[in-house]
Amino acid sequence: MYIVSGCLAGLCCRYDGGDNADERVMRLVSEGKAIPVCPEQLGGLTTPRPPCEIVNGKVMSNEGEDVTDKFMHGAKEALKLAKLSGSRKAILKARSPSCGIGRIYDGSFNGKLIDGDGLFAAMLRTEGFELETE
Repeated sequence: MYIVSGCLAGLCCRYDGGDNADERVMRLVSEGKAIPVCPEQLGGLTTPRPPCEIVNGKVMSNEGEDVTDKFMHGAKEALKLAKLSGSRKAILKARSPSCGIGRIYDGSFNGKLIDGDGLFAAMLRTEGFELETE
């Protein structure tokens, strides 16, 4: 069983209201081998919502709002779902402040990348999940 980013499963939960549908992920979900989650929605953020990036350890919107608490709450709720499912593997959306693995946007909102994980990905890593991006 996999935990997967909801946007990769075709759910319209991206910050801009779109998706990042990935054929492989959608197939896993349709076969009952993956559970889609969106930590940002689970944290109470709306869709659509302003783009967010991690800046000095805080998740900030491009409008200057600190949404760290909502991102943390959503990551914790998504982690609960991951544990309840018995999953130990995740396929997550690259570069996301929630789901990014290894490389995330640098907080400048200019498309530049830095080393690091999104909040949900970091929690999964700490719990020993096997992580991969689309």
